[in-house]
Amino acid sequence: MRILYIGDIVGRAGRDLVCRQIPHLRQDLGVDFVIVNGENAAHGFGITEKICQALFAAGADVIVTGNHVWDQREIIDFIDSEPRLLRPLNYPAGTPGRGVDVYELPDRRRVAVAQVQGRLFMHAIEDPFRALGAVVDECRLGAQAHAIFVDFHAEATSEKMALGHFLDGRVSAVVGSHTHVPTADAQILPGGTGYLTDVGMCGDYDSVIGMEKRTATARLTQVLPTDRLEPAHGEATLCAVLVETDDASGLAVGIEPLRLGGRLSQTPARHLA
Repeated sequence: MRILYIGDIVGRAGRDLVCRQIPHLRQDLGVDFVIVNGENAAHGFGITEKICQALFAAGADVIVTGNHVWDQREIIDFIDSEPRLLRPLNYPAGTPGRGVDVYELPDRRRVAVAQVQGRLFMHAIEDPFRALGAVVDECRLGAQAHAIFVDFHAEATSEKMALGHFLDGRVSAVVGSHTHVPTADAQILPGGTGYLTDVGMCGDYDSVIGMEKRTATARLTQVLPTDRLEPAHGEATLCAVLVETDDASGLAVGIEPLRLGGRLSQTPARHLA
């Protein structure tokens, strides 16, 4: 199975690029399942129902979010009715929405997608390790699901790496999001789990993590009030990762980053095509 995970969409520049590219990537790379992080898609802060529907129409199978999931209040009502939209699993009991679900492909193969949020340098929420441990104990790779994909929305690289090793051999892939900067450590861990510390963002990299650089820099260099942060509107780069799994075991047999367009060096997923 080929699973494409597309990193944090930031504003219109990222949105438009992702919606244009998903159909081509599905066809050119033989992708079976597409996951998109949309938590910064609405002008850099949260996501709306309209944006979700546009991403689904473009070919996204699941949208994950993160710490900005509630920035657009309208999503609170929508998320309970849309199983393809996930928020972090380790939010308190009673929080709207869900953090994990199993999705069936047309050929009857099943993909479990789970998202957790980190605790280092972020809000003090429930333990992501314990939350995911319970999930993989109940939904076993190669039994209840042909593939299990985990998005770890976290600040600290150490926390992300630790979760990768914690889940090694029990899930197909652990991929980090949130920092908006792609890392160069894509690998298959000893137990067979694909791992990448951060997939990066889909947005204009002539910016400060997707936001207009002048205002973002002013916030860090002066004590005066600044304008509201706005997404940068230049040419965007699409950052993603392609994971290929073995249908029998559910473990990864390949993992390769993908960067298209914009300012960053281009890395088409040649070896998995």
